[in-house]
Amino acid sequence: MPPDQQTDAAARRPRLTPSIADVRRAVRGVLPAGAESTDGPLVLVALSGGADSLALAAAAAFEAPRAGWRAGAVVVDHGLQAGSAEVAAAAAETARELGLDPVLVRRVEVAGEGGPEASARDARYAALDAAAALTGAALVLLGHTLDDQAETVLLGLARGSGAASLSGMPARAGRYARPLLGIRRAATRQACLDAGLTPWDDPHNLDPAFARVRVRERVLPVLEAELGPGIAEALARTAEHLREDEAAFSEQIEEFIEEICEPAEAGIAISIGALAANPAALRQRIIRHVVGSEFGVSLSRSQTLEVARLVTDWHGQGPIDLPGGVLATRAGRHVVLSTTGSTEILPHDH
Repeated sequence: MPPDQQTDAAARRPRLTPSIADVRRAVRGVLPAGAESTDGPLVLVALSGGADSLALAAAAAFEAPRAGWRAGAVVVDHGLQAGSAEVAAAAAETARELGLDPVLVRRVEVAGEGGPEASARDARYAALDAAAALTGAALVLLGHTLDDQAETVLLGLARGSGAASLSGMPARAGRYARPLLGIRRAATRQACLDAGLTPWDDPHNLDPAFARVRVRERVLPVLEAELGPGIAEALARTAEHLREDEAAFSEQIEEFIEEICEPAEAGIAISIGALAANPAALRQRIIRHVVGSEFGVSLSRSQTLEVARLVTDWHGQGPIDLPGGVLATRAGRHVVLSTTGSTEILPHDH
């Protein structure tokens, strides 16, 4: 860090308050001890300028050097509203004042495919991936809080998405970490106030056209009023429990998946006997896992159940069309999944 930035950062160092301490402690928990030098591993903060990511950036600026890390930031300008470039520039300037280096600003194009929220998310992660690759960052910190996790669980429940969706956002996935999943949104705003930082309030966060905003502004307050306080924490705990269950199922599937599958032309074949011998919950997870890992396709519950009926309710039905051009067909002692409709089973050493 340049000497002038070190001086600025020291001058801005706030007194330690409970909210600042909580956020710093959360960041400290995801930064394993690095090299004790100025050339340690780099962590980037995904910074929007909002209270959550701003509190995260301030905590990273404080904690990273103490763990032997360098800390920088990436500001993604989605260009979705007037003045977005100025907002991004202001967030980047605040990051530099905090002592973060490097600080990158990336403008992205939001295509609109799959809805505005999904397309903005895809563009944002693409920019973060590119920034991490360019800088060699070992870790990217995201500012999702306990409130975000609770909203995600409720949205998944409304969609009927199953345990995988209800398990919410992971605390760690590849190079991405979410240190604040145990921190309330009110605490990050208080941490900014205590540190003398002025967060940007995104107008989209109050727009009821977005389902997440309706959950935040209408649904959760009603639940709190009718069922008592602590709903957000309860939903976050539910996500944690389901994530543990999902991890256990995934580990169990990984242990025997090779024993029950055979290579097939343009695909893979699963033993009908093995699928039939397992309870429905595990059978359906096996089907989803195989399709996802082999073809990169996510199946809905109804699609999964249709494939499962080739095992449990077989009465000569024909191939089942799945996303990605995948066909599921019962052939002898196997359910064959392929992109050509072929049911030829290949030898293991093919």
